[in-house]
Amino acid sequence: MKVLVVDDSNAVRKVVIRSLNACGVNDVFEASNGIEAISKYNSDQFDMIITDWIMPEKDGIEMVKDLRASGATIPIVMVTTQSQHAHLDVATAAGITDYLNKPFTNDALREKLEQYVKA
Repeated sequence: MKVLVVDDSNAVRKVVIRSLNACGVNDVFEASNGIEAISKYNSDQFDMIITDWIMPEKDGIEMVKDLRASGATIPIVMVTTQSQHAHLDVATAAGITDYLNKPFTNDALREKLEQYVKA
């Protein structure tokens, strides 16, 4: 399984990567914003994208909209503190597959991996 982790915080990317590793996912790539993520997505094949919402240059919502507009069907899980219904409605309308609230457990992440990515 190959996962792209997108977050402007290096520390948060490392936390997500450690959680992925704990779930048995070791083929992990990083991007620090939506622009970098789209570039990596266009040059490689991933099984899932795990992204933050709020980032400079191109945030998670803009990135998801661009990917979906290009025809991408990859599962995209948004990791966010924006758990109010209005925010989740915006993210869902943009095309996210699902979300995880920060902080999340390895079990919650494992559930998303099993739910959306065929081994």
